[in-house]
Amino acid sequence: MATATEARRPDYAPLNQPGHNAETVLEVEGLQTYLFTRLGVVKAVDDVSFSIRRAETLAIVGESGCGKTMTALSLLRLVPSPPGRIVSGSIKIDGRDLVALSEPEMRDIRGNEISMIFQ
Repeated sequence: MATATEARRPDYAPLNQPGHNAETVLEVEGLQTYLFTRLGVVKAVDDVSFSIRRAETLAIVGESGCGKTMTALSLLRLVPSPPGRIVSGSIKIDGRDLVALSEPEMRDIRGNEISMIFQ
């Protein structure tokens, strides 16, 4: 039996049931974020790719220092600069590449279309 929310929002039906919308809402391809330090280059995020479709959940897990937070900061374009910089790849929300957007455009997107929930 469907709840009232599911009945109103068929585009959010579970992916394993008929009527789901498999539209990709977040697509990350070849993301590389490097930190340029006096001691050399640190490849904090190196060639990360994934996509998330509507109604899906993605969990990124790993040991301390493996790049989870830097990946999330990269998605939000909040990597501290200097020393950090996204050097390659794309981050698309609903087909719009966030890497190409200006900082004022990103401020409009952060909190409205993409956000980070800290533990």
